[in-house]
Amino acid sequence: QVQLVESGGGLVQAGGSLRLSCAASGRSFSIYGMAWFRQAPGKEREFVAGISWSGGRTDYADSVKGRFTISRDNAQNTVYLRMNSLKPEDTAVYYCASKRIPYTLGKNDYGYWGQGTQVTVSS
Repeated sequence: QVQLVESGGGLVQAGGSLRLSCAASGRSFSIYGMAWFRQAPGKEREFVAGISWSGGRTDYADSVKGRFTISRDNAQNTVYLRMNSLKPEDTAVYYCASKRIPYTLGKNDYGYWGQGTQVTVSS
């Protein structure tokens, strides 16, 4: 059974930084693309950042480019999201997700999700 457990969320002032972590278990981690999504109150869930199975390719939403960095450690079965220069509009629940099919890319077809971690950015 695939499990994704996020951690690292919290309350931070605008301009501050946070690092989210997502620990994966239940299947071979290193062959699946991973991503972070977020959902703000009253809004639809949106793609934030994605990373290929090897870590060699990354993709970002325009709203976070240059501020957020996604990375992974396949030896630790963990994916990270480093968030710098945080803005109040980054406030949301952040979800870690794993691709349903190995060795695939793209913003869709994520079959496994974590429970989410709250990030709140105060102005």
